[in-house]
Amino acid sequence: MVSCLKAGATPEVARKIAKIIEGRILDKSLEKITAKELTAWILQLLKRENEEWYRNWIIFDRAVKRRETEKELKK
Repeated sequence: MVSCLKAGATPEVARKIAKIIEGRILDKSLEKITAKELTAWILQLLKRENEEWYRNWIIFDRAVKRRETEKELKK
């Protein structure tokens, strides 16, 4: 939720995304999920809500964390 907020999402949207992710995990009866899977789900939902918030996340990852998130998720 915090990462969504840092990307610019409103608290309401961040909570909504968290609940959707929680629902997916419960629905699939997952005991484990990789960071890559989780990030992909979050970014998919964030992009659906607001393209700018999605881009903010990607830019932050590239500038601060030195990650190529979009490329990593395509692997």
